[in-house]
Amino acid sequence: MRLRGIRRSKNVEVRGGGRGGRGRGGRAGGLGLVGVIAVLAIGYFTGIDVSPLLQGGGPVRTQQSAPVSEADSRATQFSAQVLATTEDVWTNIFAQQLNRQYQPPKLVVFSGVTQSPCGGASGATGPFYCPADRKAYLDTSFFAMLDQRMGAGGDFAAAYVIAHEVAHHVQNELGILPKVNAARQQASKVEANALTVRLELMADCLSGIWATNVQGLMEKGDLQEALNAARKIGDDHLQRQAGRVPQPHTFTHGTSEQRARWFARGYESGDVGQCDTFAAARL
Repeated sequence: MRLRGIRRSKNVEVRGGGRGGRGRGGRAGGLGLVGVIAVLAIGYFTGIDVSPLLQGGGPVRTQQSAPVSEADSRATQFSAQVLATTEDVWTNIFAQQLNRQYQPPKLVVFSGVTQSPCGGASGATGPFYCPADRKAYLDTSFFAMLDQRMGAGGDFAAAYVIAHEVAHHVQNELGILPKVNAARQQASKVEANALTVRLELMADCLSGIWATNVQGLMEKGDLQEALNAARKIGDDHLQRQAGRVPQPHTFTHGTSEQRARWFARGYESGDVGQCDTFAAARL
């Protein structure tokens, strides 16, 4: 991915690592979710019930943060530049297709453990977006895990991860996240999982829209890197990797085929209207 000369977003917070981070009594970020690292994962590897989180959280212990500097790691610099590309793309898309103004999220880049209104965050939780503070959280060590443990390496695969979390912010801006939360609260576990799958696949499609609008920055093989990353984090693939027989009723993110196909749909159409997974008869 060609990022030389691309600005670094000012909406990045760099936080140092820390230990612990869940508070006393097993409470996560003051939300009272006992025994759970409560993240709005609707991210990659968790199947945590996020319904309490979309209502906002309690007070969070403040942590020092700083803007990206020249001394920061390559991963941090990279994240700030990718976030800048999402800001440019979604500002244009909101204006041209939705007749709205885009308010970008902040990206918290950290090492080790940090806190959010949606609970503790660490490399183990994976990247996630928290609607309570409108921030995405990313442990830079996740990039290495994506490459070494998931087999989804490459700069564009890492950029796709950031774009996917920004896509959840787009859903929040459009009022989709709270609507899905309300529906989940009235649904059975299986039905709630199915709603979350549609939310995730929509985010993949929106990520495809981002990708098609940064084509000038893409190099040979970049699109395949993103499609490969989408496949590697399909529920069926992850369950097989864990030695389990895939169980569709437990899926919360979609199959490898579905994730790659919805990403490709966004990439090929560039149209937000084509990403309405909730209106799709077939995923």
